[in-house]
Amino acid sequence: MRCTRVALYDIKTGSFDEVVGQAKSGMVPLFKESQGFVSYGVAQVEKNAFVSISTWETRAQADTAAAKAAEWVKANSRDRFTLRANYVGDLAIDTSHREPVPTAR
Repeated sequence: MRCTRVALYDIKTGSFDEVVGQAKSGMVPLFKESQGFVSYGVAQVEKNAFVSISTWETRAQADTAAAKAAEWVKANSRDRFTLRANYVGDLAIDTSHREPVPTAR
């Protein structure tokens, strides 16, 4: 069963657009290189807060991603934003997951 990680961050300095730039150059490559990666997104939810949402093939891979994200934030962005809450859970509904379409022969 696929699993998702949702992390809520508070922006301490700078803007959401700057956070997006950092995510594109840092988190996107980090996650894309990780085993089990399915998808990643970032959304602003308050003036000074945003969520990071990633989907993984397994819970273990989502947990590993949470640890990698924490390391990356600590090394690259802890002065700009901090983790408020982190959630990892199994997806009950995943409309992006599609079964392969059989090919005609």
